[in-house]
Amino acid sequence: MNDDRHSIFRDAGRDRETAEHIPDTPQTRAPSYRLAFADDAFMCRDELRPVRLQLELLKPQMLLDEREVDSTVVLFGGARIPAPAEKAGARTSTLADLSRFYEEARIFAQEMTRKSVASGNREFVIATGGGPGVMEAGNRGAQEAGGISIGLNIVLPHEQAPNEYVTPDLCFNFHYFAIRKMHFLMRARAICVFPGGYGTLDELFESLTLIQTGRMNRVPFLLFGREFWERIINWEALEEAGTISPEDLDLFRFVETAQEAAAIIEEWGPASPRDDIPGR
Repeated sequence: MNDDRHSIFRDAGRDRETAEHIPDTPQTRAPSYRLAFADDAFMCRDELRPVRLQLELLKPQMLLDEREVDSTVVLFGGARIPAPAEKAGARTSTLADLSRFYEEARIFAQEMTRKSVASGNREFVIATGGGPGVMEAGNRGAQEAGGISIGLNIVLPHEQAPNEYVTPDLCFNFHYFAIRKMHFLMRARAICVFPGGYGTLDELFESLTLIQTGRMNRVPFLLFGREFWERIINWEALEEAGTISPEDLDLFRFVETAQEAAAIIEEWGPASPRDDIPGR
């Protein structure tokens, strides 16, 4: 029982424990007799999706609040990018070359985590998807700098374990991509995007769209590796076609090194959300 509860009613945890030690009868074995919140089969029914969505939003929110995490620095990037020491085994020569961004992510996370530790691990907390590649580099750098970091994993058919560098009690697992994305951005003080694939592109464009449309405040939005990003995305063609405005190209910056990114974040002042969309 939680002694801090402000209630004179019996708590749910105690009742759940009591219900596990009741007499074994046809009635008590019936699924209908299970406590609703302790009935896994019931909680996974399609009709309970709104409840599950709410729980996935609420659980990380409560635990992060309890740890007094006020702001995060989000690292998006490819799971397939190897550490420099492992680049010889990369599937392509391009991935081997991109291994330098593993190291930049690790150093950048160290830089940010030193600021985080100075704030009592409340500000500038590194947040990644909790997986391998760039994500591992971010969590690793935070651990090496003596701070905490967040891992927002998601269940996949080929799911691997979270990387070993995520702070254990800040390692979360999600079923819903949408709720996971909300948690990436709800506390974001900066968004840093390293080379990656479909998942990274999805996170990049959804985050950028929220800023473009004024749905969230402007924050430093940094793309590591100009050559990579300009090769795979023709930003100017979007502007020339009129599907984005020239001002939309100012919503992000290209950077190459951890030090360059850290300097931009350090110099960044408060920025309100857009109140209109240029070009519309």
